[in-house]
Amino acid sequence: MRPDRFDLPVRHVLPELLAALDERGVAVLAAPPGTGKTTLVPLALAGLAGTAGLTGLTGEPDPGRGRAREPGRVIVAEPRRMAARAAARRMAWMLDSQVGAEVGFSVRGERRAGPGTVVEVVTTGVLLQRLQRDPELAGVGTVLLDECHERHLDADTALAFLLDVRATLRPDLRIVAASATADAGPWARLLGSGAPPYGRGPAGGDHASGGPAGGDHASGGSPHGAGASGDGDGDAAPVVRASGEAHPVTPVWAPPSGPVTPPRGLRVDPAFLSHVAAVVRRALAEREGDVLCFLPGVGEIGRVAALLGGDTGGAEILQVHGQAPARVQDAVLSPGRGRRVVLATSVAESSLTVPGVRVVVDSGLAREPRTDHARGLGSLTTVRASRASAVQRAGRAGREAPGTVYRCWSQAEHDRLPEYARPEIALADLTGFALQAVCWGDPEAAGLALLDPPPPAAMDAARRTLLALGALDASGGRVTGRGRLMAAAGVHPRLARALVDAGPGAAEVVALLSEPLPRDAGDDLVAIWRSVRRGGNGPGDGFPARWRGEAARLARAVPREDAGRDGPSQGPAGRPGPRRPGDDGSRTGGPASGRSGTGGAAGGRPGTGGLGSDDAVAGLTVALAYPERVARRRGGAYLMASGTAAEPSAGSRLGDAEWLAIAVADRPVGSAAARIRQAVVIDEETARLAAASLYDAAEEVAWRVPPGERRGDVSARRVERLGAVELSSVPLRDADVRPAVLAGLRAEGLSLLRWTSEAVALRERLAFCRRALGDPWPATDDDALVEAAERWLEPELSRARRRADLERLDVVAALHRLVPWHARLAEVAPERIEVPSGSRIRIDYSGDRPVLAAKLQELFGWDEAPRIAGVPLVVHLLSPAGRPAAVTADLSTFWREGYRAVRAELRGRYPRHPWPEDPLSAVATRRANPRR
Repeated sequence: MRPDRFDLPVRHVLPELLAALDERGVAVLAAPPGTGKTTLVPLALAGLAGTAGLTGLTGEPDPGRGRAREPGRVIVAEPRRMAARAAARRMAWMLDSQVGAEVGFSVRGERRAGPGTVVEVVTTGVLLQRLQRDPELAGVGTVLLDECHERHLDADTALAFLLDVRATLRPDLRIVAASATADAGPWARLLGSGAPPYGRGPAGGDHASGGPAGGDHASGGSPHGAGASGDGDGDAAPVVRASGEAHPVTPVWAPPSGPVTPPRGLRVDPAFLSHVAAVVRRALAEREGDVLCFLPGVGEIGRVAALLGGDTGGAEILQVHGQAPARVQDAVLSPGRGRRVVLATSVAESSLTVPGVRVVVDSGLAREPRTDHARGLGSLTTVRASRASAVQRAGRAGREAPGTVYRCWSQAEHDRLPEYARPEIALADLTGFALQAVCWGDPEAAGLALLDPPPPAAMDAARRTLLALGALDASGGRVTGRGRLMAAAGVHPRLARALVDAGPGAAEVVALLSEPLPRDAGDDLVAIWRSVRRGGNGPGDGFPARWRGEAARLARAVPREDAGRDGPSQGPAGRPGPRRPGDDGSRTGGPASGRSGTGGAAGGRPGTGGLGSDDAVAGLTVALAYPERVARRRGGAYLMASGTAAEPSAGSRLGDAEWLAIAVADRPVGSAAARIRQAVVIDEETARLAAASLYDAAEEVAWRVPPGERRGDVSARRVERLGAVELSSVPLRDADVRPAVLAGLRAEGLSLLRWTSEAVALRERLAFCRRALGDPWPATDDDALVEAAERWLEPELSRARRRADLERLDVVAALHRLVPWHARLAEVAPERIEVPSGSRIRIDYSGDRPVLAAKLQELFGWDEAPRIAGVPLVVHLLSPAGRPAAVTADLSTFWREGYRAVRAELRGRYPRHPWPEDPLSAVATRRANPRR
């Protein structure tokens, strides 16, 4: 062992950290990247650092306390597999040992640890599985949760469970929350109180069924906000700070010279990526040492690598991300023989030291999860990285020597960045978290010590999903036996459901879907599966081997045929879900008729559990995992059982299929339809089997508007559905369609009726009576007539069977039914009125006041026009040609004062018509004077 390998900045605060743990059992370690918090601290906690010259860090008696400390095994939880492996290798190197001896690691599908292992590095997902199996963590003395500041959901959940264990089962368990940022206050308050800082209610559920949550421990809580201390002793946990910025990092602001389009969804402007590549070339020319470039995703890494090509001055280009093969990870974490350019996602922000890096090029972009709970769709979106993330990234340039960070944005933009990234619990799909919580005994997660509460809408959506998958009982408060099997599988509950129901034959497909597939992988999941099986074109170089290992692990995770099962899965309405293929004991036939399990035309393949062909296995697996994404063709797109439309990519060979099981889909920003990323062709029988909990058969009598049309009609039929997908329909001959007709009137309004000019005029007369006299005259606006349809449209309404019947209805006769029984419409608001010439002229009721339009000569001798319902008529006096000559509501005044001017203007134009000087004594006429 070489003591110089332990000469890390954090060594100076180790005595303080150990003293804090001895006194309180919990502590927060705030240490910048490169100080040794991930490597030296675990060794010290396990008593392995004393022989390197770090006194006081072994299990020897402490003179001040008079007893030897029993450190126990140390668990280090990392958020990523790559970081877990790297940390274990680094600690083993520091001890001149091998991974698997004193220091080991465990990640999903791989474990290198033995009886002598005292420090084990695990992913937070593995830690959660262990806590569910063994809440006491027998033999473990300390758990260090690394990179807490990143706020990964599994890390937040694991810390909450650990605090629950410490409060109820293991008060001797020591917990260290390690953060690379200086904002340690919230963590200190959380660890000190052991309660959620936002206040908590009763935990609920049956705590005896899960972890240690429950009893008096679950009933307390803090009513204060995040800035207040918690319950109990009221003291925050000790915060131990290590200084580690030994080397300065100089920022260089390098924004694009021209405009670039902001990121939208997963799309990043190619012009911006070209700029990032140019900044990398500039950094290579201006600075010494290796270059570490941060990009948001695997696709952007590949595009920048292609843009750089051979224009790097001989520097080797390495691509690092969560799916990178082990040999690439090893190469990145080992000193290079020459200069290197490392293109990395956020996996390189913390936990890992990349030797030789003196320059960081930061694109300033990151990926965050987004979940559309209403549609059941999740995706990643590109966002601006936070200021805290920018500081983390820049720090990688100063770990070994003074360095430089080139930031691809301006200093003004930097000041507008969010201070911290949003926690994953606020953004992600919470189905897995909800299953963990209910298995722990806290279905509402109300008693868990979390820095941020889970959003209620996300938790409601998660519980609905778990109920549909059969993981919860009908009450939603207890985990079922199959739910426990799903939780133990170590994959998303949806994929676990497919594994439990379809058996080991589904393991390969589940393993394929358990990691994100690249954007350019194509949309035919079966083709991807076959390619990976052959060892080519997986999501990353080395993926096929990792996929085989995961598939083997998942196949072993499936218990015997009926172990832990509670019968068929239950849907939301308590209907039986799909049976497991082969539950009848055969295990040889596929889910659809005509498919053979191990032979025949289907071409069964060994290793698929007798489920049939690749298409049958993949289709059933995907449909079981995502029953609401079973989709049927509708026009040029598909309708999913969830009710969301989904569109295949242009030129997709899946587009001709009648049925699809959609594995991966997202919804582009601003689009109502989802975009199909990966899917499998299935048949209707598979859809019915996998989505049985969504099946419904009912008589449907409704006003229905066909897709793509505006005009609806009565639909009376018996319909079979899978969620929103229609399977079949049969007409109902004698159904009561009156409610549907009324619904059509409410939906489309009175335009459904045929409004003749007589009907319009009658409606206007009734409206005038309402304005002039009020009750009991009815209102005749659209809303009022629709509301009173049963009063004035019967009996024709009850006889109507379709839209055409409404269009033939006599609206005039129907409107007459609205006249009050004791009133005479002809007297109150006559349709016509007789003028002095003897003509009967129609009254216009369309305005606020009734209007009589008549030729001036027909009104001679009429000193005053009659009133209609007490309202004076407005008289439009017309010329002999029928054009308006004057408008008045007072004929007497017009004859005295206005007539002379009209007479003078028109008598020359119309000489054959009478224009007497005294119109009141003249005889009214509708005829012209005879020709002379």
